Amino acid sequence: MELNSDFSSRVVVHSDQLKWQPSPMKGVDRRMLDRIGGEVARATTIVRYAPGSHFSAHSHTGGEEFIVLDGVFQDEHGDYPAGTYVRNPPTTSHTPGSEPGCTIFVKLWQFDMEDRNQFRKNMADELPAPVNGLAIVTLHSDAREVVTYSHLDPGVSLESDASGGIELLVIDGTITNGEDVLHKNGWLRLPEGEKLSATAGAEGAKIWMKSGHLPYAKAPAV
Repeated sequence: MELNSDFSSRVVVHSDQLKWQPSPMKGVDRRMLDRIGGEVARATTIVRYAPGSHFSAHSHTGGEEFIVLDGVFQDEHGDYPAGTYVRNPPTTSHTPGSEPGCTIFVKLWQFDMEDRNQFRKNMADELPAPVNGLAIVTLHSDAREVVTYSHLDPGVSLESDASGGIELLVIDGTITNGEDVLHKNGWLRLPEGEKLSATAGAEGAKIWMKSGHLPYAKAPAV
């Protein structure tokens, strides 16, 4: 399966307008944003766990990173409330689920295969004091990518000319990019060479962003 797999094109997905699709596990549904592959895939997805649902135990051969958007994600390593950012690199494993239910934004098979940097962070706790209405923190940085989290006051813009492509998810609020207005859970991917200018709406915005990673995009080696 290929979905939004042309990384030389700009892509906007208003994910809350997509229908939920069932996964192989009962009670776990998903909205696919981009994908190369079948059930084992290089994928960016919003996943919803119904209360009491669980996924089977598995290893992260190609790595996994996710943000808890609402509810509480759980595994044998602990509870992960909304606002948690997690990186589970290649060779890690767990048995995920959620007794209260949750929704996560997850990226699979997009790690450097030598990466072993595993961590979890409460994104809001990492933020510094705002400057001119913008608070921004780097959550992760390596030779392949930079991951940030930002709070924008109303009318404030987030600008970037980072090389290697840019991708963002609106965690809360709204932003305008060109002719598009992205609301909560809206997803934007810009190709290599395209600059980002995103302006927060009347309620401000909270944005997760990754840059530099698109040159490494490829199907998983399975």
